[in-house]
Amino acid sequence: MSTSEKWKNLIVLQKDLEFVERLLSEKDAVREEVIKLSREITRLAGSIVHMVHRGEWSQAGELLVKARELVRELNKLVENHPDLKYSGLVYNCLGEYVEAYMFYSIITQHSTPSISELEVTIVPYLQGLGDLIGEIRRYVIKLLDELKIEEAEEYLEVMEYIYSELRKLDYPDALTPGLRHKVDVASRLIEDTRVLILNTKNSVRCIEKSRR
Repeated sequence: MSTSEKWKNLIVLQKDLEFVERLLSEKDAVREEVIKLSREITRLAGSIVHMVHRGEWSQAGELLVKARELVRELNKLVENHPDLKYSGLVYNCLGEYVEAYMFYSIITQHSTPSISELEVTIVPYLQGLGDLIGEIRRYVIKLLDELKIEEAEEYLEVMEYIYSELRKLDYPDALTPGLRHKVDVASRLIEDTRVLILNTKNSVRCIEKSRR
């Protein structure tokens, strides 16, 4: 047997590696684009939340439209790359997007978009909801600073509702990564918020009594 015949299977190896190289080259290009889109979505989500806190609801709505377009672009880009679609890179930016979209909708419209309207998978949806509780708390603090106590109590109820529903999802971390920790954090935030509202109410009562 000649040497070339003995090692003929190396030709198969060479072809397979050429095939792998083409796939990796394509995936690397997709990954670079995913990174760019993820950064922009995260940036827009942060701006939306900031504008809602400042009462710039119209501007926030305009940014939300842009963010939705980028999310659709991202979803299309990773559709044939499940390893990227279900990666932390995509989960993180979409979680920020869910949080911003939910926060905008709750504050400006007193409603929440459905998961199908958000166009995200389960994990970033749950992660965004978990973080949303902390963002609502920040809004409650703003309301209390303005002595809008009744409105603050309404948003506390929203926080409690989200928490109670998320708490029911008692599944392994492999299925709902990070959710259990977010629920634990939310529990503390809600209790702290409840105490803060109570202290504000007591302070207002003391001031009213002193004026009589």
